[in-house]
Amino acid sequence: MAMACRGAYTRRLFRAVISPSSSSAPHAIPRNPRTLSSSDSATRCFHDTPARQTDGVFSGLTDGRRRLPWIEAFRRQQAGENVASSESDPGERDMTPKKMSDSYHRVVLPLGRDPGLSDTYINSSGHIRLGTIFMDLDALSGIIVYKHTGPGPTTVTAALDRITIAHPLTEICDLEYSGQVTYASGRSSMEITCRVARAAPEGEASRPEDVLLTCTFTMVALDPATKRPVNVPRLLCDTAEEKAIFRAGEAKALAKREMLKTSLLETEPDDPESALIHKIWLRSLAYHDPTDKRRQPANAIAMSRTVLSTASIMQPQYRNRHQTMIFGGFHLKQTFELAFCCAASFAHARPTFISADPCTFRNPVPVGSVLYLTATIVYTDPPLVDEDGSEPAQRDSSAPLTRIHVRVDSKVRDVEHGHAKPTGQFNYTFSVPRDVRVLPHTYQEFMMYVDARRRVRAGDAQDREEARRRANSQQLRDGAEDDSVTE
Repeated sequence: MAMACRGAYTRRLFRAVISPSSSSAPHAIPRNPRTLSSSDSATRCFHDTPARQTDGVFSGLTDGRRRLPWIEAFRRQQAGENVASSESDPGERDMTPKKMSDSYHRVVLPLGRDPGLSDTYINSSGHIRLGTIFMDLDALSGIIVYKHTGPGPTTVTAALDRITIAHPLTEICDLEYSGQVTYASGRSSMEITCRVARAAPEGEASRPEDVLLTCTFTMVALDPATKRPVNVPRLLCDTAEEKAIFRAGEAKALAKREMLKTSLLETEPDDPESALIHKIWLRSLAYHDPTDKRRQPANAIAMSRTVLSTASIMQPQYRNRHQTMIFGGFHLKQTFELAFCCAASFAHARPTFISADPCTFRNPVPVGSVLYLTATIVYTDPPLVDEDGSEPAQRDSSAPLTRIHVRVDSKVRDVEHGHAKPTGQFNYTFSVPRDVRVLPHTYQEFMMYVDARRRVRAGDAQDREEARRRANSQQLRDGAEDDSVTE
């Protein structure tokens, strides 16, 4: 009964606070009249610190559009209004083709010059929080895509390509965020390539060795009223370099469609994978056979014991530009940090990030919903058993190093827990200075193991190709320098 009364009081107080007809200040609760002074007629706040506009995203990553306060967005939502469409320009959209340079955006994050940013960007061990960088990059892609589409459509993050660390930072310094639209055929989807590099002195360009990472977001334009895809201006390519970048984006779009056809949801494991599954299963049986001398090693851990889960309610300060949905960068940050914790819990060592695999945001996460994240160690390299049935050894037993692949499954439920929707699958690879192996048992775990093994092998092949391309580019640069010296 007390809880019911308290809830009724809270609702009355909330209605009083947000009611447009209320003549009292909308931010303050009246205090005891005996404590009021003549200066209390001015606006009062519950805190002394200045209000933050972005909650975890660097303030330079805003596009200048006025953000509707949540209480106003909530009021309109309760009235049945489409909050996203209220911000859209009702005029006719400009579909004139755009250049890549039209959407280019650059922001310097002054980590080296502003120690005050360390609370947001530096972790407890003195390193940069990559999850926060990922969140910033999603915000950067939002600014870039708005430059390309102009006002009108709602743009959402649909996918993210593989991320690797090209050149790790050795010190805390100013960082340069930059990016532009690199593929847009004129349909609803666009590819935005973003880069993080050590900030060069003013007037100088960043060197290749200064680049920390490069990543590509896929954004989709939607009609704010119908939520249906809408066309965007197509991209113009003026130079040979821009044409090559555009063709690469086109090839990636085709490759993604082909990969869906080879997914384990569409096709069964091939013969070598089936044989590997059988060998691992036989090995797990041998571990429990009293007549077999082999016993499960202490460093071989059942996949079911590696699971780490969280549940959190999505608060409005993490919403995107369109008011009622959670910012995709925040979602990505949450999955990354849970994957890090899962890897640390599994290995009992501090993980080092290697890569993030391509991921797709399948459904939006509404404000007020409950986000469930489940992280699982699904593959280790070296593995417990190889294709030939042998047990791979560490290259250096005195200094072991294991790659750990973590899968994070994400789903969202409304707060009443009536409906659940999957929101994406996120895959991260870390390295740890320990010799640890994961052991699947059930059919579902074997499928997760095979899927992760495919991802790791595909990532290795991509890394080799990137290394070959960088070596060729370096040779061309060296040759050009030699020519200039001899002339």
